[in-house]
Amino acid sequence: MPHIALVTLVVRDYDEAIAFYTDALGFELVEDTDRGDGSRWVVVRPRGSAAGTGLLLARAKDATQLASVGAQTGGRVGFFLHTEDFAGDHARMTAAGVRFMEEPRHEPYGSVAVFEDLYGNRWDLLETADTHR
Repeated sequence: MPHIALVTLVVRDYDEAIAFYTDALGFELVEDTDRGDGSRWVVVRPRGSAAGTGLLLARAKDATQLASVGAQTGGRVGFFLHTEDFAGDHARMTAAGVRFMEEPRHEPYGSVAVFEDLYGNRWDLLETADTHR
């Protein structure tokens, strides 16, 4: 069955992006291959989601791409990190220095809080109400 395997996220620097996504968000580094031309093929994804969608971290190569770093969705929440332990992940991420834009909210659909990645892209940390059903 078709599925989205990767989503490109334009970053300033490979190593700082890898550090943020693996250390602060707890993602796993799936691949980091030197392509021989100064670029790398870098893939990260949430731990435990072996078949899930990953992020292809692509270093900005020119001024246009650099201008899109942190603004790839025009300031809207563009990424959704689902969890089965909202309180635990929120506490761990906060301790790791992740900047949450709001206090956690408990909505009919679940627990949610907006946070920014190291570049300012907005994400939802979300535990859906049906997680415990």
